[in-house]
Amino acid sequence: MRVLVTGGAGFIGSHVAEACLGAGHEVLVIDDLSSGKRENLAAGVSFEQCDIRAARAAAVVESFRPQVLVHHAAQMSVTRSVAEPAFDAEVNVLGLINLVEAGRRVGLEKVIFASSGGTVYGEVDTYPISETAPTHPVCPYGVSKLSGEHYLFYYRRVFGLPYVALRYANVYGPRQDPHGEAGVIAIFSKRLLAGQDVTIFGDGQQTRDYVFVRDVVRANLAAIASDHCGGVNIGTGVETNVNDLYAIMKQHAGGAGKAVHAAPRDGELRRSVLSVGLAERVLGWRPQAQLSDGLAETVDFFRSRS
Repeated sequence: MRVLVTGGAGFIGSHVAEACLGAGHEVLVIDDLSSGKRENLAAGVSFEQCDIRAARAAAVVESFRPQVLVHHAAQMSVTRSVAEPAFDAEVNVLGLINLVEAGRRVGLEKVIFASSGGTVYGEVDTYPISETAPTHPVCPYGVSKLSGEHYLFYYRRVFGLPYVALRYANVYGPRQDPHGEAGVIAIFSKRLLAGQDVTIFGDGQQTRDYVFVRDVVRANLAAIASDHCGGVNIGTGVETNVNDLYAIMKQHAGGAGKAVHAAPRDGELRRSVLSVGLAERVLGWRPQAQLSDGLAETVDFFRSRS
């Protein structure tokens, strides 16, 4: 099949594009390289540098005539979404519409959408969080991701365009950018390997669901092959607090760096862990990587580049 991967020079998207190529698909990547890197692109993947909001992106879609759109390009910073909600909506909502409209004109058959299990639900009362939980995002980034899901539901209802919205937990692994709020494991890796202290905000008992990028790639391939339509959590169902995360990473990285606690960040969720039973039922997918093994591979990746 012809598969278009947006954000395919970035952390998750590049792994997905490489796997799609390995599965025998013809792959085109669109990326504006604002955070992605050319060196992340696998040999054999075609590439167009452009902004997903631009008319040129629509023209690229119409020329390539993808059968599947795997959409990972995004404004992904929660902090920036709060500071610039209009920009967040332009990229994450209008950019998606631009691509889907162009695809619809040339026979697009399916959309795989990278959503956010960490933000679309907001604060909840029951954990792990299932897909039936209320969705009340408390940041513009979560609002824009949920809006993307609603637009895809519209395209399914009105035009019969199937979609799967993969609601990711906290994805980590090789190629993650250590600069920015989304890459705590990458940040810890780089600092510990350099012998520097790491900052833990608050008491470190806040939890997250850390899912390895290779498992996320398998979820994307399963979603392409699946008949399911709708949102699906992609995580591990296991929550790990930041203190424990640091301890495991310290074992793998070594070095003189230690944990330094700072004031908690405003608006940070205390807990986040996703139920993944639906993914097993409708995608035949379940996570395979153990956290310690995935962290060891991630640390080794950054060690090889330090």
